[in-house]
Amino acid sequence: MYWDSMSPFFWFSLLSLCSSCFAKSKPNIIFILADDLGWNDVGYHDSVIQTPNIDRLAAEGVKLENYYVTPICTPTRSVLMTGRYQFHLGMQHHVLVAQEPRCLPLDEVTLPQKLKESGYATHMVGKWHLGFCKWDCVPNHRGFDTFFGFYLAVSDYFTHTRQCHGHKFAAWDLRYNDEPVGPKYENQYSTMLYAKKAQEVIRGHNSDRPLFLYLSFQAVHAPLQVPEQYSNLYADKLKSDEERRIYAGMTTCMDEAIGNVTRTLKETGLWNNSVIVFSTDNGGSRIYGASNWPLRGQKGALYEGGVRGPGFVTSPLLNPSVRGTANRELLYVGDWLPTFVHLAGGTTEGTKPLDGVNQWETISQGTKSARKEIVHNIDPLRDLTRRPIDEPYTEDVPFDVRVAASIRVGHWKLLTGQKGDHRWTTPSDKGYKEEESEHGIVVLFHIMADPEERNDLSTCRPDIVNRLLTRLSFHNKMVVLPEEVFSNRHQADPLNFNMSWTPWL
Repeated sequence: MYWDSMSPFFWFSLLSLCSSCFAKSKPNIIFILADDLGWNDVGYHDSVIQTPNIDRLAAEGVKLENYYVTPICTPTRSVLMTGRYQFHLGMQHHVLVAQEPRCLPLDEVTLPQKLKESGYATHMVGKWHLGFCKWDCVPNHRGFDTFFGFYLAVSDYFTHTRQCHGHKFAAWDLRYNDEPVGPKYENQYSTMLYAKKAQEVIRGHNSDRPLFLYLSFQAVHAPLQVPEQYSNLYADKLKSDEERRIYAGMTTCMDEAIGNVTRTLKETGLWNNSVIVFSTDNGGSRIYGASNWPLRGQKGALYEGGVRGPGFVTSPLLNPSVRGTANRELLYVGDWLPTFVHLAGGTTEGTKPLDGVNQWETISQGTKSARKEIVHNIDPLRDLTRRPIDEPYTEDVPFDVRVAASIRVGHWKLLTGQKGDHRWTTPSDKGYKEEESEHGIVVLFHIMADPEERNDLSTCRPDIVNRLLTRLSFHNKMVVLPEEVFSNRHQADPLNFNMSWTPWL
């Protein structure tokens, strides 16, 4: 058929063709989140734990060696979903508990909602932990086309239940969209189950649309549970450390599951136009077998062991010059939303002011980071007002140093108030030992020169201390305090919902 180049039909057809080509060029985005994975718990960080798939993927892509999350679970997931600091959401104080009548604020625009605007199919598998008091709060009502997983912080890996009534009862916490499906999958180990469901999403995906898959593993969060064939791999190397032996088995099992998922991406041909991101949600929990060595602290701490996490990006779309490299530019979990929206050809219009920045050029080309600052947290509800302190707050200090807070500007990092676990803990396979150090209410470190945070420079660099306190004061003006809510055990009781954890408001 001959089309006159001046005809409206010609231009409409050309525009449609270009739009179709552009749509197909949008990459699939696969975000894999581990739970409580420590810095020293991946093979490429000189760990005793075997993670061959993670190591291979990281070696083929870009290792993020200066990448930060938040100290605990719910805040990190809040930042990931919104691109906004947790203290701008009122989600900075603690994790959401089972019967708490609040969730990620419903007036926040989420990452899957923004990707849907660009034509993406959006799917979530695994742990949510951003609240479920109302149906409007749960994943398939917050932008995900489908959801298979659980709502709470923890669950039995085999039974998919969470205990209640003082451990007298166990209630199901596993759903496909709004439907409870726990009994159907009893005795299927969750790590492999979630990988299997992610593989089903990939195989069933219509490649005419780009895919966003959020695979949020329960692993390697407590309880310490894993099929014996995995923990037996460490029977010799970790025979005197049962917690770490089981934890290591859980991590290796998760690594195998990740290998299964990436293999399916390749088998379906989706790999060739995919960006795969791997991250932890916070530092590892030492009491449950994790190791953040040689970093200071652990999960819950504002020290590096609590907020600096293993992560990498792998993709055929990366510039060949950066593949196999370690990126040491400053990156933050809040950067994924604007980065992914950029990859999707979308816009961040319609969101509240973002704290994340687009980092695709930094990751894919090796350019300088677009970020110079990270506020690790400001939590006015966690302060030292009820404790004797040597340096009481005075009006001439820009920021109330009794408040638990931490900020990173360039290579400088300041911590105030309660900071969490301050120890350095060497894992048992490297000759277990713990070191402690006195620390004041205000401490300052140069992270590039001192990543282990051993040398407090606050007394010799008061100029830097004052500059960073001034920045904390600026951010503190925009802090949103958590709502004062109390759990309603009667309304939320799983006994009211056929022994399932279910939205109740």
